[in-house]
Amino acid sequence: MQRWFSERAWMGGASFTHDVLVTTDKGRITDLTSGADRSTGRMAGVTWLDGVVLPGLVSAHSHAFHRALRGRTHTVGGDFWAWRTPMYTLAGGLDPDKYYRLAVDVFGEMVRSGVTTVGEFHYVHHQPDGRPYDDANAMGLALVAAAQMVGIRLTLIDAAYLASSVDGAPVTTDQRRFSDGSVDAWRSRVEDLASELRSHATVTLGLAAHSVRGVPADALVSVAATARDLETPLHIHVSEQPAENTACLETHGMSPVSLLASTGFLGPDTTLVHATHLVEHDLSMVAASGSIVCLCPTTEADLGDGIGPAAEFVAAGVPICLGSDSNAVIDVFREAWAVEQHDRLRLGRRGVHDPAELLTAATSTGMRSLGWSGGGLRVGSEADFIAVSMDSLDLAGTPGDLPSVVSSATRASVTDVVVAGRHIVGRRG
Repeated sequence: MQRWFSERAWMGGASFTHDVLVTTDKGRITDLTSGADRSTGRMAGVTWLDGVVLPGLVSAHSHAFHRALRGRTHTVGGDFWAWRTPMYTLAGGLDPDKYYRLAVDVFGEMVRSGVTTVGEFHYVHHQPDGRPYDDANAMGLALVAAAQMVGIRLTLIDAAYLASSVDGAPVTTDQRRFSDGSVDAWRSRVEDLASELRSHATVTLGLAAHSVRGVPADALVSVAATARDLETPLHIHVSEQPAENTACLETHGMSPVSLLASTGFLGPDTTLVHATHLVEHDLSMVAASGSIVCLCPTTEADLGDGIGPAAEFVAAGVPICLGSDSNAVIDVFREAWAVEQHDRLRLGRRGVHDPAELLTAATSTGMRSLGWSGGGLRVGSEADFIAVSMDSLDLAGTPGDLPSVVSSATRASVTDVVVAGRHIVGRRG
């Protein structure tokens, strides 16, 4: 059992709760007391956390290996499609050992920035020529080992990748290592992976179809069925680029979201990543299905994807979460505030999103997207929380309230990180 004290903590709503004593045991919050005597925080066995305590931040969509492209793709010109060329080159040079070492660095950067849970969207499955490793899940297990080394909570989202375009054309040479060859082979491999991960307390399995470009329509049905059979969350990239919409319309006579609806892919356990360029009745279908949308605004800006309809999602009751995606930026505070900033630019007004709504997107909705039960400071939730210093350069001089934190905090404001009751960043004892 551990106990933690903070003069201020966010437990939901528009303001902070004062003098909070948190008790954790076996990785979960077992007791919360507000209005506790401050002398309790100085007692032996109680860790005093300065500043404001928040639920741990969540990056619900990450490609760890993309981090190695940071600062290397910013020449004049280019677009998302051109960016894929150096990405494929990078992917082609990975092996389980290199993947592990790179992921340790990336996940380490995440936890130091306040990210306690990451959804790693994993599709680099096999050897560069497409042949499986002796252990067909060696690459995924390298990511698991990296997460455990660092101490971050992980949902390993194993993605089916079976085609190179919406019309079902075979994968290209650069994509061979992404593909299992058939949806049945993919299912067999992920069933083995599910068995392997069952005993891990801070690692769970998610499943995905890479996109409507990467998985043919008939296989989308099978991927969705596999996720439901294994009781995992289900993710997919969708409508990140207008060209995907055009190709889907030409091939299937409908938008990507409509195709997902027709294949039974949408639902409360489904997360649609990006959903930047929705058309026609897409929004109403997403809302009716209960699906979550994961916005990745710093990556969407970095790749020139566009600005998604975040305000419309919120108005329609669509839950939103956040992802660092390409990890060109690893700062979920910046992701949250970018949602507001992008909508200010798009809509020409300020104060589009409620600060508590943005912090919920950065925490508990991300946990739900990744198949975890918690994401907030409440009894029974995972014991994942962070401390933010109000004396940081980012927050110095602000009123010190919730809007200040959401609008001004960055990764540099984070002083302490606790995952599953373990104090992995900051002062101990």
